[in-house]
Amino acid sequence: MLRYTLMRLGIFAGCFVVVWGLVYSGLAPRGLGASNGMWVVLLALVLSAPLSFVLLRKERDRASVKIVQKVDRVKANLDANRSQEDVADDTSRAQGHAS
Repeated sequence: MLRYTLMRLGIFAGCFVVVWGLVYSGLAPRGLGASNGMWVVLLALVLSAPLSFVLLRKERDRASVKIVQKVDRVKANLDANRSQEDVADDTSRAQGHAS
């Protein structure tokens, strides 16, 4: 997941540099007043979102598989712990009734 996040940040940083260059060269419109920095960030976000959706598809699928495997492992451990508690509880109840 860290790799995916870093790749996504890299795409955003690349888009930010490109948008910043376009805005300051006059090829893209500037923001109003002091909002120019926010304008560049918003344009970079709008451009990087679809790019990362397309370019990082395989990495996102890989991260998703790892997350599903981890969740399944945690569920299996919880079920195993729950069954151990049930066995211990049944054993103590059986010993209590035998006395």
